[in-house]
Amino acid sequence: MQIANQDLYQFSTYIPPIDLSFHQYLLATDEPLLVHTGNINQAEVLLPQLKEVLNDKELGYIFISHFEADECGGLPIILKQFPRAKVICSAVTARQLNGFGIKAEVIVKKDREKLSTADYELEFFVYPSEMHLWDGLLVMENKRKIFFSSDLMMNNGEEIGTIKEANWHDEINNISKEQVPDADKRKQLQQKLLQLKPNFVATGHGLCLKV
Repeated sequence: MQIANQDLYQFSTYIPPIDLSFHQYLLATDEPLLVHTGNINQAEVLLPQLKEVLNDKELGYIFISHFEADECGGLPIILKQFPRAKVICSAVTARQLNGFGIKAEVIVKKDREKLSTADYELEFFVYPSEMHLWDGLLVMENKRKIFFSSDLMMNNGEEIGTIKEANWHDEINNISKEQVPDADKRKQLQQKLLQLKPNFVATGHGLCLKV
């Protein structure tokens, strides 16, 4: 479904036993960007929906915030249908993809690096991600001011297409030790993110935020 912006689509799966919604996003521009693939089962559900929205367009990029099943488990399925799509991720994630035999053209990004197309500008921010606090990436689309928060901001419940009003500073200051256990790294991340001014937060799980 379209969410927050005429060219931003959210694809979702709700899993009742864990009371959690899983989201993937498509920025449907001339060089379409997919944010996360879901796990294998989720990717199989995602694929026909993705093809319908793309309407014969090629997928340009696939952004993976970190190496975990619901972020990139379905990557081989997506790449089989869109073999020319380039994967954007951190160096750690790139090594894990290669180690698991997932072959793709990979663009490795570091903290504060950008990727620009005619339609959007992506700016990347390193953060300590699940499961081993390896360096993952968060991304801000600067033209639309959409922040893709991955697992950093999440809520339980069947929240599909749900948006709530929120305060960006409060959300950042509420990042907990459960999300980023290292106090120094958490403080550094908070200081970095507080400099941003997004209009919308596209979360990996649960309701999205209008800020």
